[in-house]
Amino acid sequence: MASSAEAGAEQLGLGIKGVKAACSAIEREIAAGTTPGAVLGVMHEGKQWFYSAGYANPRPKQGQPVSVSKDTLYDCASLTKVVVTLPLILQLIDEGVLTLSTKVSNILPPFGTAGKEELTVGQLLAHTSGLQADMNLHSQGWDREQMWDAVLSAPLVTKPDTEVIYSDLGYLALGCMIEKVLGMSLEQAVKERVLDPLGMRHATLTPAPEQAGCYAATEYEDTIQDHLCGIVHDEKARALGGVCGHAGLFATAGDLLQYARMWLALGAIPATVDPKAGGGESHILSRAAAVTATRTHTGHIHGSNRGLGWVLKGDKMDASGDWMGPGCYGHTGFTGTSMWIDPELDLAVVLLTNRVYGGRSSSVAQLRVQVHNALTGAVAG
Repeated sequence: MASSAEAGAEQLGLGIKGVKAACSAIEREIAAGTTPGAVLGVMHEGKQWFYSAGYANPRPKQGQPVSVSKDTLYDCASLTKVVVTLPLILQLIDEGVLTLSTKVSNILPPFGTAGKEELTVGQLLAHTSGLQADMNLHSQGWDREQMWDAVLSAPLVTKPDTEVIYSDLGYLALGCMIEKVLGMSLEQAVKERVLDPLGMRHATLTPAPEQAGCYAATEYEDTIQDHLCGIVHDEKARALGGVCGHAGLFATAGDLLQYARMWLALGAIPATVDPKAGGGESHILSRAAAVTATRTHTGHIHGSNRGLGWVLKGDKMDASGDWMGPGCYGHTGFTGTSMWIDPELDLAVVLLTNRVYGGRSSSVAQLRVQVHNALTGAVAG
C-alpha cells in the first residue's frame, strides 16, 4: 500500500499523508469484513490515479478468488440516476425538447393519474414530486407491462414541493420519458449520447454475466444459488430487464472519472477524448445546464440541499466530509458506490465497493467520509 500511495501522491500532486490515510481506511474496512474489496479513483487537476484492494469475488462457484483491479466493473446502483438519466434529460432540455417545467403527463399520459397531472420534469429530478420512494415489483407475479402500469399509476404520498422523498419511481418514469421522446432504448440513448462521446468504454446497462471475472460480485441470490455477478442487484431493475432510469449501470472507476471530468469542465468534452473537436471542445451538456443541475432546487425544504439529481453540501445525504467546498456535489449507490466532485479543489473522488456481498447491513458511509476527508486534506498538503 505504501508505495502505491506514494506514487499516487506524486502523480496527483497531493500530500502523501492524506493519500496514505485514504488507502489505510479502505484496507481497514476490508479487513473488518465491511466489503470484500474496493477501487478508489481520484482525479486532481486533470490527473488520475487508482488504488485497488481486496477481492471482486472472494468465493466464486468455480475457480479461484477474483482480485479487484482498477478495471473491475461495479454495479453502480443509484449512480445510474446521475450518470444515465440526468445527462439525457438535460440534453433534451438543451435541445428545446423539454423544460424543467414540462409536465410528465404530457409525454407519458398514463402518468397523469392519482393527482400527478401537474408534476414536472424538474420535480422528478430533484425528488420533490411527492412520489413514494420504492415499490415491490419483483414478487407480485406481474409481467413487464403490469409492472410499468404500477410504476406510472403510483399515487402521491405527500404534496409536491413540500419535502424530499428520494424516489426510484420518479427516475423510472424519467427513463421511460427518454425512451418515448427519443424513440430508442435508454441503453442506446446513453451509449450514443453520453458513454461513447466521453470514452466510457467499459460502462454498460447490459452486462455480460458470462464474463463474471470482470465484475464485482454483490449479494447472494437464492434463485440462482450464487452471488449476483454481472447481474443487476436492484430488484426492480432486474425484474424490468436491467435497463432502467434509476439503477442498472455497470462501470469502472475510470469510466466514472471520465464522467466527472465532464462535470468539472461544465459539460465540455476535452479534445483528448473527442478528436472530432478539432483542437477545441465539444459538449455533452451546455454550461447553463451543468450550472443549473448543481445549484440548489430544494432550498425551501428544511434539511435538504439537492440539485437536479445531485446531492449538495449540507443535505442530509451529504457524504462529502468536512473539508470539501460549498459547491461540491455527488451521489451514492446502494451497492456501496459513490462519486463526489469539488469544482473549487478541481477534485473528483470515485469509491467503488461491493459492500452488499455479505448482506445489506454492512455500511461504507463512514468510509466515504474518511476517504473524502483524507484526500481533501491531501490537496492542502
